[in-house]
Amino acid sequence: MIKINILFVAKDFIKSSLLIEMLKRQGYSVITSTRAKDSMAIMEDRKIDLLIVSQELADSNGLIFLKQIRNSQYKNMPVIAMVDSFNEVLETIPRELSSDLNLSFGSAPKGKTQSPSITYKLAFFQLGADECLSYDQDLHESVARIKAVIRRVVPNEPEEIIKANEIELDMASYTVKIGGKEVKVTAKEFDLLYVFLSSPNRVLSRPYLLERIWGFNYFGSPRTVDVHIRRLRAKMGKAAKYIHTVSCVGYKFIP
Repeated sequence: MIKINILFVAKDFIKSSLLIEMLKRQGYSVITSTRAKDSMAIMEDRKIDLLIVSQELADSNGLIFLKQIRNSQYKNMPVIAMVDSFNEVLETIPRELSSDLNLSFGSAPKGKTQSPSITYKLAFFQLGADECLSYDQDLHESVARIKAVIRRVVPNEPEEIIKANEIELDMASYTVKIGGKEVKVTAKEFDLLYVFLSSPNRVLSRPYLLERIWGFNYFGSPRTVDVHIRRLRAKMGKAAKYIHTVSCVGYKFIP
């Protein structure tokens, strides 16, 4: 099926390598970035479905980056925070966040003033994270929680039946009918049809189609798209006329 694209942002990926591998085995496409600035550029250039942000980045603090996300055009992006420990307290409160966090004052020895404190976990939630995970928690639980967020906030569950003119896609049985007759297609051909029918009259570039169907981790030629579309058109008969080639760019589905 269509790939869910996850952008994982962290200072390094030593602690998260196993989690990333498990996500890939579950069929998710994961791209990594160490810098907030680079991550914003990636989101501008590519379709990202879910953002995972660690507490420390190479060029910023994960909390500051989350605030930046929530104040940008990506304010509705689902975000999962990764912390070293649920009980870890911020040693210093970044000035940029002082007005955004509700700090608590614990008890202090007589004669001394207790500094305000907050855990990374609570701070991420106050800044708008959808979920918070810890590097030291069970990996299977982490993957289950990530999948729960995806089911809850990523609009990726298609309608059971999608129609366009005489073309009909049954998402439950993964079958295609054209003019009432079933047409045998491969999984990738089915996914191509789903993307086309879901984006009528929109020019879809080859890199975009590669990312949505083959995922970020596919390093083959963009011409792979051309080969699959040529085979798909051959199976579609007269209905192939709806898939238009846009010279030097990609394709457009015009019902």
